[in-house]
Amino acid sequence: MSSGIPQAPGAPQQPGAASAAASAGQQSATVLVVEDEPTIATAIAQRLSAEGWRVEVARDGLSGVEASSRLRPDVVVLDVMLPGIDGLEVTRRIQAEHPTPILMLTARDDETDMLVGLGVGADDYMTKPFSMRELVARIKALLRRVDRAAQAAATSPADPPMTMGDVTVDRAQRRVYRAGEEVHLTPTEFELLVMLAGSPKTVLTRERLLAEVWDWADASGTRTVDSHIKALRRKLGPDLIRTVHGVGYAFEPPAGS
Repeated sequence: MSSGIPQAPGAPQQPGAASAAASAGQQSATVLVVEDEPTIATAIAQRLSAEGWRVEVARDGLSGVEASSRLRPDVVVLDVMLPGIDGLEVTRRIQAEHPTPILMLTARDDETDMLVGLGVGADDYMTKPFSMRELVARIKALLRRVDRAAQAAATSPADPPMTMGDVTVDRAQRRVYRAGEEVHLTPTEFELLVMLAGSPKTVLTRERLLAEVWDWADASGTRTVDSHIKALRRKLGPDLIRTVHGVGYAFEPPAGS
């Protein structure tokens, strides 16, 4: 069972100015909250409902998987420590059935936990206690990315796949393959890969990646960028993305690509 009550005050991760207005789709979004602590679950549900979103709460892992299958939510807010099956297994099952943006909550501020969560399919990660304003800002950023991906697929369905060595990125279908085998990427990982691959050998700063992929205007989420890069390397190989220490990352296509 997790501990830590969300904090009411606190500075949020601010979205970029280009995405300041919420779309109609965001305003009618469905959010599934999977949290076993009644006080925390109620506080989150009330705050998200105040944003105009439809909110349903599940109190254990198996109920969360069932609710996700039934609701097909736009975003899942998921505690890691749950009775029955934990949040990592819940994430695996949800993503295997229907790719869904997942924001994980944990009481432990440990990078290993973060990497494991991202590795099984979470898109973002917050440590308790957290501010409700930041939670809302993170969810809005996830919803914007989903809207942006849908718009991109609708307006440019004929984008040819990008092939770099044994990695192929099909932007129209939002699928990635390595050595002919499909690799599951979360929506955020896919956006990050496309952003980097679209400017090969060009160093992109963490701040630019935060602004373009996460819609965050400040630099307080650079650790999130680093964790997602590690997850991409684990799935696609260590050599496609080069670290430029103190600056950011560059996509390095194999020779002859």
